[in-house]
Amino acid sequence: MNDSQPPWWRLLSRYHWFVLIVAALGWLFDCLDQQLFTLARVPAMTELLTVGGVLPSKADVARYGGFATSIFLIGWATGGLIFGVLGDKIGRAKTMMWTILMYSICTGLSALSTGFYDFVFYRFITGLGVGGEFAVGVALVAEVMPDRARPYAISLLQALSAVGNISAALINIGLGEIEDTGISRWRIMFIIGAFPAFLALLIRTRLKEPERWKSLATKQAGARQLGSYAALFGNPVWRHRAFVGLALAFAGVVGLWGIGFFTPDLIRLVFTKHFAAQGMGEAEIAKQLFRWTGITMIVQNIGGFVGIGCFGIVAQRIGRRPTFAIAFTGAMLCTALVFWNLKEFSQIFWMIPLMGFFQFALFGGYAVYFPELFPTSLRSTGVSFCYNVGRFVAASGPALLGLLTSEVFKGQAEPMRYAGVTMCAVFLVGLIALPFAPETRGQPLPEEERGLAH
Repeated sequence: MNDSQPPWWRLLSRYHWFVLIVAALGWLFDCLDQQLFTLARVPAMTELLTVGGVLPSKADVARYGGFATSIFLIGWATGGLIFGVLGDKIGRAKTMMWTILMYSICTGLSALSTGFYDFVFYRFITGLGVGGEFAVGVALVAEVMPDRARPYAISLLQALSAVGNISAALINIGLGEIEDTGISRWRIMFIIGAFPAFLALLIRTRLKEPERWKSLATKQAGARQLGSYAALFGNPVWRHRAFVGLALAFAGVVGLWGIGFFTPDLIRLVFTKHFAAQGMGEAEIAKQLFRWTGITMIVQNIGGFVGIGCFGIVAQRIGRRPTFAIAFTGAMLCTALVFWNLKEFSQIFWMIPLMGFFQFALFGGYAVYFPELFPTSLRSTGVSFCYNVGRFVAASGPALLGLLTSEVFKGQAEPMRYAGVTMCAVFLVGLIALPFAPETRGQPLPEEERGLAH
């Protein structure tokens, strides 16, 4: 960077900041709802699978928890594909409003579940909204920001997602400290998750569509090329980039949702035995587990916040591809370290942040890199394809972890450790895809004529 140039944030007008804040809040609350589910998964499955006062086995809780997560990811992927196209066709701001309403309202409805099947139905619909919000949010910010500020602004947007995750963990800790109210704590968590719906009102009244998109929409009014999968796959440049992005996203999504976000389950496994050995009763053990799983998510997301921010900075210095290579390698090694070696409370405070740093750094990379791969007419569609078709394939990850835990390694003393380490091989997929990925550092956002010239 030229030292005579002002820092990137000085390039932003008041409206630039407004767009960034609104988009960041949309993704922050999106991630809050995701993490409420992650933290509520075990107690929710335990209650919903209880029949006639008979509690389900730990294997059943692990298996059905994996299925519920996979169904949520399928909804996420489906919503991403649908709303990604709508973002290109009807506008970024309008589509963002509908996705936020959808994920907020259905998170609240999850609190009303009476069994496994209605619970996963609500989670599927929540996933539709969650999946759509990311693609239109990053497309909106990418098109509004000045070119030099764009990667830093998008990194900040993605980094603030960690604040949503940390907020969910603080809610988890707080609910663990209060006395029993007669309503299950996991149900209260989902009720809280309905409040982001109010953000949609702000979007409806003040957020405008990017000039870049409005100009193209005017020129191509009624044209099929705007938000079209046929156009995405009909051009060899965009098709190649879409499949490379898909491979990169698959590795990171499975790594986070199929392994990293099961860390609270690992904490419950390891420290339930510890607390029981101290002579604690079930109520006190449950309270302690709420506290320590919350602490685990906080430190994981603090590490993630730093990792996302660092990806944007490092990628501007050395390029997108080398930074992805560092993040994939670090994520594989650190995740294996956590699942194989975490045994003491003190290890939570350095192993978990290290894992979070590299795993979340990948998602900072997706937010910066994917909008740089596609033109305005296909930006939301292309980002959604990479990020959400990756989730369709990755939906097998949580279910696979559950099956490895409950079936393949069930003869081991702590089968989740073996399952987690085995699944770390998924990060190799990202490393294999990198040589085929274009380097976009220092280049403007592509447009149709620029892409076709390549």
